[in-house]
Amino acid sequence: MTTPPATGGSRSSEGQHLEWKASWRDDHLKSVCAFANSDGGTLEIGRDDDGKVVGVGARERRRLLEELPNKLRDLLGIVAPMDVREDDGVPYLRIVVEPYPVAISYRGVYYQRSGSTNRILRGPALDRFLLGKTGRCWDGMPDPRVALEDLDPATIAGFRKRAGKEKRLSGDALAEDDAGLVEKLRLTDGDYLTKAAILLFHRDPERFVAGAHVKVGYFRNDWDVRFHDMISGDLFTQVDKTMEVLLFKYLKAGISYDGIYRVESYPMPEPALREALLNAVVHRDYAVPAPIQIRVHDDRLRIYNPGSLPAGWTLEKLLGPHPSQPYNPDIANAFFWAGEIESWGRGIDRVLRACNRAGTPEPKIRLGPGGLWFEFRFSDEYLESVGVRKGGEGSGATSEGPGRDQVGTRSGPSRDQVAILRKSLSARPMTELMAVMGRTNRTKFRNQVLRPLLDAGWIEMTIPDKPTSRMQRYRITAAGREVLGAVEERGEIERYPVPGTTEEEGLPMVRSPRTEWSDE
Repeated sequence: MTTPPATGGSRSSEGQHLEWKASWRDDHLKSVCAFANSDGGTLEIGRDDDGKVVGVGARERRRLLEELPNKLRDLLGIVAPMDVREDDGVPYLRIVVEPYPVAISYRGVYYQRSGSTNRILRGPALDRFLLGKTGRCWDGMPDPRVALEDLDPATIAGFRKRAGKEKRLSGDALAEDDAGLVEKLRLTDGDYLTKAAILLFHRDPERFVAGAHVKVGYFRNDWDVRFHDMISGDLFTQVDKTMEVLLFKYLKAGISYDGIYRVESYPMPEPALREALLNAVVHRDYAVPAPIQIRVHDDRLRIYNPGSLPAGWTLEKLLGPHPSQPYNPDIANAFFWAGEIESWGRGIDRVLRACNRAGTPEPKIRLGPGGLWFEFRFSDEYLESVGVRKGGEGSGATSEGPGRDQVGTRSGPSRDQVAILRKSLSARPMTELMAVMGRTNRTKFRNQVLRPLLDAGWIEMTIPDKPTSRMQRYRITAAGREVLGAVEERGEIERYPVPGTTEEEGLPMVRSPRTEWSDE
């Protein structure tokens, strides 16, 4: 194990590897658990929130040095060295937590460090974490519901053709029958096919993996969708059909002339668009039951990928030279053998280089709630060539964020409704939602705030058959997550902590979205 860097008497700041507490409470074991499940860290007892040493009394120090090792062992199952340090002669206690190779829980709950806060791992995030601790990935898990004869022979034959053309897979492997080829691709686990095999070679993988499709829509603004398409099938088909529908239905070709020859050009190079799409398909989190979304506007195209960056990755690491770390290794390997992607972590660089060669704007990469956004902005020259007036209808270039006094759900949410959507990321009773806006009248709040959100389909009741049940809760829907993602991706309404939210659930305050992305 690698011990996290010691802080000594420094007064840096709290963050991923450091936390200060003025005094000890057993609740601080959550931070110890989070450090153990992340990259390790140091918990200093006897410092206030500003890092000033307030000290730990001699009697308290003796008690903690005697009791804490037992609590760490009994409640967390770990051992962490602790000692007494001094800053300007004032003693404080330091606990150094190493990263653990196994999952650590505190009272049955798993915590992980995220910046200077602890977050509770639930749902797909917890599944990924537990699988990672066992050296497994989601796409390599067996699925007993599908047998070899359920796979599509034509799709497997198409893969053989692609792989044979690229000559990345040996002739012996390509000469195998379907069962042998699937095994050579490591798409089996014992007697069962893996989830990667289903996504790659089944005619209808969404029967077994919810949300395993691509949704494309044309938007007049961030909420008004005029028409849309859903592309299903195996992952290779999804990529090919999505490119086809984008180029021939959604994107206009700008017209220019080279002498007497007519030249058609799209707002971004086709290889850059395909690489960005491949990035989303190969590296998305398929444990999240939400599709890849492609939003086409008159002046931009955005690709939403349900997923996250690898643990510990930064923008600098992503954009600089880095090793390949695929989100779904078995899916990535199949796309590599088929010649669709590289395996050197150069996907983002290939997109940027293609745009630079073509003289089109580089895409913007942002992190939103629950996923990543890859945005191609269209140049003024392109907009002029296709007859789009910048700032006109359908252009998002000059659209304004909603004001606080707007009702919201017609053209987009108001600030108060954005706060309600954030608060309802987990199911909440009406009283907690009322507290966000400082409301006290339940009837007015239900009619003026909740009803428009319910009618718009952005939130839903947990007990719809009993609207007035005392156990009633309200939670955000998939459509609400899309709206919230669009608002925060634009960066026109600041993200701010929701009143009454715990540190594990709270949203960090940032003034603009982070620009990060996942690569091969």
